[in-house]
Amino acid sequence: MLRSCDFVTHKQNLILYGRPGTGKTHLAIALGVEACKHDYRVLYYKTSRLVNLLSQAKAEHKDLSFWRKLGKADVLILDEWGYIPFERVGTQLLFEAISDCYEKRSVIITTNLPFDEWNTIFYDQKLTAAILDRLIHHGRLLMHDGQSYRLQHSTMQ
Repeated sequence: MLRSCDFVTHKQNLILYGRPGTGKTHLAIALGVEACKHDYRVLYYKTSRLVNLLSQAKAEHKDLSFWRKLGKADVLILDEWGYIPFERVGTQLLFEAISDCYEKRSVIITTNLPFDEWNTIFYDQKLTAAILDRLIHHGRLLMHDGQSYRLQHSTMQ
């Protein structure tokens, strides 16, 4: 079902939610590779890296070209959503990125943070609600249960 990349055709978002080590990033990357095989353009970023790049581009007045690059993607993968809190400008830039994708391209997010805790990373309830609203409107939540693969296969046992 996901392998056909119909979610990209329909500009649906995927939120991959679960504990660390349960395969969220692995699945997001696999879906990105599959989308590339279907001739879709895919961009992958750690969420904090995207915010840093957007902030840097804005500071250097190069944000227009960066927004054009994002605008050419069919799929935007944002990994490790919620691991690092953002300041107000970072939150605003991330909101702009999500808002720009709304109904134009698919967004895949990996996170271990429940929706009701997203305001702890964005510090702005209105922006948090607006981001969440845009992501879930045409979105699907994929739950990742189970134990951490890394812990199960650790050599430190």
